[in-house]
Amino acid sequence: MLNKRLLIKNLLAHNDENSFYDKKRLVDISLQEGKAKFLKHICALSNSNPKNNSYIVIGVEDEDSEIVGVNFFDDSKIQNLINAYLTHPPIVQYENISFPHLPEGKVVGLVTIRPTGKITSLRKNIWKYYGGSVFFRDGSMSMSKVYDIKIKDNNSRIVQAIEAHSQNNIAHTLDGVFDFMKTRKDFNPQYKVFKEYFVVCWAGQKKMVNEETFFSRVDIELINEQVRLFYSALDEVSITFNEDSFKIVEYINLGLQDAFKHYPLEETTIRFSEHGSYNIDSTLIFKAPQYDKKALHHIYNSNNVLLEKLQNAQRLTENELVDLKNLPATYLICYLNGFEDAINKLTSAKVLLKNYDAVYESYQQTMRILRKVKYS
Repeated sequence: MLNKRLLIKNLLAHNDENSFYDKKRLVDISLQEGKAKFLKHICALSNSNPKNNSYIVIGVEDEDSEIVGVNFFDDSKIQNLINAYLTHPPIVQYENISFPHLPEGKVVGLVTIRPTGKITSLRKNIWKYYGGSVFFRDGSMSMSKVYDIKIKDNNSRIVQAIEAHSQNNIAHTLDGVFDFMKTRKDFNPQYKVFKEYFVVCWAGQKKMVNEETFFSRVDIELINEQVRLFYSALDEVSITFNEDSFKIVEYINLGLQDAFKHYPLEETTIRFSEHGSYNIDSTLIFKAPQYDKKALHHIYNSNNVLLEKLQNAQRLTENELVDLKNLPATYLICYLNGFEDAINKLTSAKVLLKNYDAVYESYQQTMRILRKVKYS
């Protein structure tokens, strides 16, 4: 089993960006430009490595490869995005890898690209790239090229050697457990061993609601691979497990004018086998709350006025600051009730909301929920 933290270190130490791995400071697929560039790199790495895995490491400075981290990214629907835009898409896995020195909530993103043996191309136009385009790696660059059937396999041995030097061992596992227990000591850290091999650690603030146990500020890691499976500073989750599986049900808090309710969003089950493997199944169980359209029109228009004031650098009143904190969630509710342009309004306000920490955190959470709903 690969220790993904060690794999990242070996990739960064091996060489500069090349035809089997790329590194990025940040990837933003909330905008068309970021989405198009991400798809281009996936396409190019898959086509240039028909017989071995290729990788993208996210959260690393370009010049000196310093690991600075990015926000936790939920990848559960990313394959749906890949399938929607690419012909003969590779199997793509996005994992959040913990590093002890990073601040809480920060991880390194690791994208693993497994080719299918067929040439990958863009299925349709996106940003400035045309449908039908085929990309390959030329050194550290992803470039559009005419497809040449004779693809040289120059990387298989190198990648196999890097992966062989990144295998997990008992020392890495124990160090990972101790790191987790120390870092999350204020949030009731626990662990469970599955099939005498896999170690899952989790922590969170515990509370009881109608005799049910919920956790907030939740952190869940599969220690064997140093993969963070779940992280949220806002939402609440329920956790159940038996000898074979570990189940997470995520809830989101939505509502209008102080009338909030917890809605189940997604159920994720990790099943462990006797043969040293596991699989993760995620099912969206969210049913969007429906509200009176007249009330939503009022809220939608009020949100638009708030954004105009921010764009014009006007000072907000105390009541407007309260409304601003709820703006991402209320725009989401409007979108779920048929206001198609609500998310476009919210996306365009991203830069403005960065000046308000609590509001921007809510914005990121809202966009994460939207990704899940949109690509299910």
